[in-house]
Amino acid sequence: MNSVLRTLTACRLALHALRRNALRSGLTTLGVLIGVAAVTIVVALGEGASRSIESRIDSLGQNALLLVPEDTARSGARGQVTPPLTEDDARALERDVPGLAAVAPVINSFQQIASSYSNSSSQVVGSRLSFFKVRGFKVARGSLWTPNAENLGEKVCVIGATLKTLLFGDEDAVGRSVRIGKHPFVVIGVLEAKGQGPFGQDQDDVVVMPLDTLRAKLVPTRPGAVHMILLSAAQREGSAQVERDTTAVLRQRHRLAEGAENDFRIRSQDDFRRTQEQILGVLSALLLSIAAVSLVVGGIGIMNIMLVNVTERTREIGIRMAIGARENDILSQFLAEAVVLALGGGIGGSLVAALAIRALGAALNWPMSVSPQALTIALGTSTIVGVLFGFLPARRAARSDPIHALRRE
Repeated sequence: MNSVLRTLTACRLALHALRRNALRSGLTTLGVLIGVAAVTIVVALGEGASRSIESRIDSLGQNALLLVPEDTARSGARGQVTPPLTEDDARALERDVPGLAAVAPVINSFQQIASSYSNSSSQVVGSRLSFFKVRGFKVARGSLWTPNAENLGEKVCVIGATLKTLLFGDEDAVGRSVRIGKHPFVVIGVLEAKGQGPFGQDQDDVVVMPLDTLRAKLVPTRPGAVHMILLSAAQREGSAQVERDTTAVLRQRHRLAEGAENDFRIRSQDDFRRTQEQILGVLSALLLSIAAVSLVVGGIGIMNIMLVNVTERTREIGIRMAIGARENDILSQFLAEAVVLALGGGIGGSLVAALAIRALGAALNWPMSVSPQALTIALGTSTIVGVLFGFLPARRAARSDPIHALRRE
């Protein structure tokens, strides 16, 4: 009970002493305020960026894997033309790899696309109906092409939401014609918007058409050759096994000797996540270390001001000790002043950070928020700063010689 009363008394005296120098106290807390706000904002930015990138990676598809050709070193030379992937490879994977939900061979290109309203240079993708399952695209208006249209290579296409706006504005695009290269194509569907991909590309600025149509009209290739193959694992937990089985099947089909390099490369969504996490981790650590310097500077400011306070109030300390105050009482009072300064900066920094995070979240369109855990860490950190940087001045005041202190004017 006595210890509680002593603590309350120390806090009351600390507040009274700080009010006497309100401007000095306010400027001292400013350093801690900036440090706490900077640390909290950096943490929130890191979490917001991580969630945003995670959602963009998920937009690539459901447990998707990307299979592309890879140059290999053969006969001491590197950079030779690599045998392309083929539709036969895709069919073999669909047949021989358990755990696959869908397989989509893909040819892609950038083409000039024109309508009666406008024109645009956009990505054109040729694939099978399974492409929409792998990528998770859904139709907002119209429909996809039929299996019969796919087999016959009809000149039909489905366009993304961004391209629809560019080519037709607010008008309905379904049933309208667009010209790609020298050929007219009928728009039979408009896809739901997916937004940006993990590398900043607009996933909605796209035209998708049957694979044979693209090969015959726009991008001639060797018979059956494709630029890539998209895979979708039935279960996320089974993606690693699907990747191993895919590697085994393709090595056998491409007649690669044991120990020879793969002439293909497989990238999974988990690979993209690890890459992005590594980049974000380095950037967050760098920014957090810079922000932490502000806290240290704020703590040094508290120590400096407290040392000045001790020097200015030497006579007051002597009087208190002469009428019975103990070292612990003096230590508690000055330590309480340092903690109040730091805690005030911590509370102010948390409020500033909350406002800044809300504004940044709206500006960047990221899912950002100040979590209770972040606020607790911010207030706890500011209190620790007050204790660490206030202890030395408080101990100096507590160990003052009362006789010497009373002789000070």
